Amino acid sequence: MSGTQEPLVEVDRLVAELGQADPPTLLDVRWRLVGPPGRDDYLAGHLPGAVFVDLDTALCGAPGAGGRHPLPDPAALQAALRAAGVRAGHPVVVYDGGDGLAAARAWWTLRWAGHRSVRVLHGGYPAWVGAGRPISTDAPAPPPGDVVVRPGDLPVLDAGQAAALAAADDAVLLDVRAAPRYRGEVEPIDPVAGHVPGAANLPAGEYVGPDGRFLAADVLGERFAAAGVTEGRAVGAYCGSGVTAAQAVLALHLAGRTDAALYVGSWSNWVADPSRPVASGSTPGR
Repeated sequence: MSGTQEPLVEVDRLVAELGQADPPTLLDVRWRLVGPPGRDDYLAGHLPGAVFVDLDTALCGAPGAGGRHPLPDPAALQAALRAAGVRAGHPVVVYDGGDGLAAARAWWTLRWAGHRSVRVLHGGYPAWVGAGRPISTDAPAPPPGDVVVRPGDLPVLDAGQAAALAAADDAVLLDVRAAPRYRGEVEPIDPVAGHVPGAANLPAGEYVGPDGRFLAADVLGERFAAAGVTEGRAVGAYCGSGVTAAQAVLALHLAGRTDAALYVGSWSNWVADPSRPVASGSTPGR
């Protein structure tokens, strides 16, 4: 089971796998952009055997010029994953509170780090509870893992590469934030409103439902094609800080575009340099 797997796993399938002699490693990555920390949710109840891993401090680097959720330091990431019991080549399943955002970023981070056997529990914790499956308040102490972080297994864009992709005729850079943020009408988090010149807007609601479940692969293909993701065109994605865009990359994988790149720093990195151009309005604005 060391090769790349399908990115999603449904509850019933996971139940069967957890009953095996050597079950997958479960990581609880529940997270909120604002509000109580995800660890509180974990302590109140989680999948039996799951270990909590914090998105902000373990799966991402410290906020700064690189953005609000930059790439983690490889050594620090390796230490955090080993502490959670992640083993080289052994399957991992990640889940969040149901919107699929943190789980997708965790999936992307492990894939980027070279751990190919990782899946997202489709529907997250609510799907598990909704299926009547048991929960636990015990916090396990797994034996240390031996995973080795080898960055670079998934493509990453920096600001210059994102700009080049947005400007190219044979490529498309997707901005997956809500349309008003893309148009520059509002910006609730970052200091500048607007979008990367040349980027096309495809809000996350176009490819994932409010319950965090992805649309069918053929529908995903149609939605992405309508946004300019067609055969022969390179594709990248960004959002506010690289979390929602990781979900877009996962959706692109489901649609068959496993070459999709993530602009990890996203808008929070783009506007950190005031010399970078900003577009507004409903068109890409090259």
